Amino acid sequence: MIAKLFTDHPQSIGETYSQHARTALSFGWRMVVGGLACMVHAIVPGLFVKTASRTVVQLDAEMRGRKPAPGAEEFAYVI
Repeated sequence: MIAKLFTDHPQSIGETYSQHARTALSFGWRMVVGGLACMVHAIVPGLFVKTASRTVVQLDAEMRGRKPAPGAEEFAYVI
């Protein structure tokens, strides 16, 4: 049960637990910052005009560039 929760998924994409955690935290942090910029933009449209869309495009490109480990299930996005 513990392995299923903590290591099965990272191993399925060819990463260790710590490598996967670092990547997921990086993606998550940038999503939070982009989301906050989007909320500020909703209130003051002249601020952060391209921040949220640029963040989404960058994250999408990075996620599409990640490849699952050989023999792993093929996913559109792997994080």
